[in-house]
This record gives sequence, C-alpha cells and structure tokens, in this order.
Amino acid sequence: MTAGGSRAQRLRLVPGRFVVEHLPAAVAPPSGWIAQVRAPEGLTVVREVVGPEPAGVDLWRALYGGDSAHGLDLPGMLAALLEPLAAAAVPVFVASTYHADLVLVPEPAAERAVEALRAAGHTVDR
Repeated sequence: MTAGGSRAQRLRLVPGRFVVEHLPAAVAPPSGWIAQVRAPEGLTVVREVVGPEPAGVDLWRALYGGDSAHGLDLPGMLAALLEPLAAAAVPVFVASTYHADLVLVPEPAAERAVEALRAAGHTVDR
C-alpha cells in the first residue's frame, strides 16, 4: 500500500536513542523524557538515553512527522505509517501529539523502517 495523496507524510529520524519504561503510577518521571502517559496501571515514559548504554533494555529510534502536521480530524494518518511498518515486520511503540505521531522502532530495525516508509510514499529525512 502506498501513502499517496493527503496521507503521505514528511518524517524525520529524531537524533538520539530512546528507552521506553514503565513506572509505578506514584513515581515522578525521570528527567529527559520526550513523551509520557499516565494510566491507572502506571506511568509509561519515553526518554532519550544519555551517557552509557543501559544494560538489558531495548533501544529505540524515533520518527516524527511534525514537519507535515495534520489535524485531528484527518483519518488514516497513523495507519498510513503503521501499515508499511507492519508489512515489513517492524515493531512499533507510538506516542501521539496534537500535531503528529512519534513512532518508535527498535534500533536494529531502524533502516528497514525507513526503507518501508519511503517505499510507501513517505519522505524520511535524517
């Protein structure tokens, strides 16, 4: 499937590497977070890895479509990103903002993700 028309997006590969953490609901988020969602079962935090690589955690790369921001009433924008990634067997973690979606992919799959998105008609800048 191609993104085509109004669903084609301009994404950028965000500099840095990220971790996705789950913390108890009562804990304050650590510094350096770029996204956080509080739910009854706890706090999910996406934060940049600064310094030495933490042992035993998955590292993620982030793609953000803020350069082609879209309204909340435009259907299919997230699906236009997730469908080609699913077809390429790339796992994702998504945090949405008011203007666009932050799509995280495992660091080892980042190149495959960029290729799949470009093949679907999206622009991905580095």
